[in-house]
Amino acid sequence: MKVIVSVFNNLYTDQRVEKVCKTLYDNGYQPILIGNDWLGAPEMQRPYPFIRIPLKSKKLRFAYIEFQRKLFQEIKKNADNKTILLANDLETIMPNYLISKSLHLPIVFDSHEIFTEMPTIQGRWVKHVWKKIEKSFVPKISKMITASDSYANWFVKEYKINKPIIVRNLPRKIAFHGTNENQTKIILYQGWLNYSRGIDKAILAMQSIENAELWIAGGGPMEDEFRQIAKDARVEDKVKFLGKLNPEDLRKITPKADVGISIEENNGLSYFYSLPNKISDYIQSRVPVVVSDFPEMRNIIKTFEVGEIIENHSPEHLAEKLNAVLKNGKATYLHNLNVAADELCWENEEEKILKLFSEARKELEMGH
Repeated sequence: MKVIVSVFNNLYTDQRVEKVCKTLYDNGYQPILIGNDWLGAPEMQRPYPFIRIPLKSKKLRFAYIEFQRKLFQEIKKNADNKTILLANDLETIMPNYLISKSLHLPIVFDSHEIFTEMPTIQGRWVKHVWKKIEKSFVPKISKMITASDSYANWFVKEYKINKPIIVRNLPRKIAFHGTNENQTKIILYQGWLNYSRGIDKAILAMQSIENAELWIAGGGPMEDEFRQIAKDARVEDKVKFLGKLNPEDLRKITPKADVGISIEENNGLSYFYSLPNKISDYIQSRVPVVVSDFPEMRNIIKTFEVGEIIENHSPEHLAEKLNAVLKNGKATYLHNLNVAADELCWENEEEKILKLFSEARKELEMGH
């Protein structure tokens, strides 16, 4: 049974899509993964075929249009009557839906976030375009997955649909080899360097944190600005920019940290309702966390007691919370981190995916 999986990115760093494809592949499905070469096409090895659609457009909004047209052709070329379609996010929903209708194929939609509530499109005309797409297609798809309980509830309320299946974006279990205490403490941020992530506040907080460094692992449009903030605040010797790392290298860095931060700011419901995968990456590496007071993140801290919740984004308050976790030390949290790591792993999410695809498969077999 073929599964054509499509997503708008160059596939390289999309860990969620990689995990879903691997789960399907390990369980006898034949995934064909389709992405594009937006932001380059790094070398990549996968046990299943993947295709990167070349894009000529230089502007993102034109790239979206070009991609949808070419994706439609590419899916059509690869689909037969034993195919399930998996569309990731709104950028791929239209071509997938049209083909599922014309060829009578089951379609699964995975919404990694609430695209229309992303900070980057608030107050811009493109929000209306995406909202129209969301409104037109989401209610028509009966098999839907999303990445958090809050996201699922939002879709139910917004579109009166059945509750989507929640598949949290959790890491696979990793072998744990004991914890290390650093002389100079390491505070880690990993992820995209963009606004609304609280990175600027973390840099300023370093003015009030002794004997520690802030490691920033990731690339993104705001890097130069953040470097300047560190300079102006006279903390550039305490802030290390590690650049964009591939997933294997990042996995070596994460366990070294004494505390991990996920301090997104509330600029759109997509952030407010998110459960960023860096939180479960930190936990899997047995690193305590300091997080924003958003529903999904608060729930993790309240359930497992693996760190602190900030009440606001002032650098002073943030420093106070970071200092509290550093003072406790990693060993204090270790038992709770072990419990949380066992619970918050991809292995516990796979069953839900397989159940959904087995339903889609039955539907297909009965239909043909």
